[in-house]
Amino acid sequence: MAIPGVIAAGEYAYRGDRFSYQGALTDEFARMASILCRANTLAVNMQSEILESFADGCGCRPTQGWIVRGEKLTICAVGNYFSFIENHDELLNDVMTIMRAKVGDVESDLLVNLYARLGGNTKEALY
Repeated sequence: MAIPGVIAAGEYAYRGDRFSYQGALTDEFARMASILCRANTLAVNMQSEILESFADGCGCRPTQGWIVRGEKLTICAVGNYFSFIENHDELLNDVMTIMRAKVGDVESDLLVNLYARLGGNTKEALY
């Protein structure tokens, strides 16, 4: 949020039951944004798995995040963090650099990575 041009930033839970944010969003908009981010993250992960099955070793796995750029703003997610930013030159690069530094590389199994943030035995939670 300290970067000029960032409208809002937050974190969403993989399960979809909780989120946190800072910035110019209402609570309801932030809730919908967390649902949008969770759904897009799952969809992008599935699509990269499909692509990897046809082009083994293409380098698109593990999925690190996604970006949607509109006319006036961009939404980006890395791991389970999201940001809404204005479309300014170089702003997206700055925000993505900070988000990647915060999250680090996502493990090969997205579910394990996101559940690990919830705590407990992630292997037991998934099987």
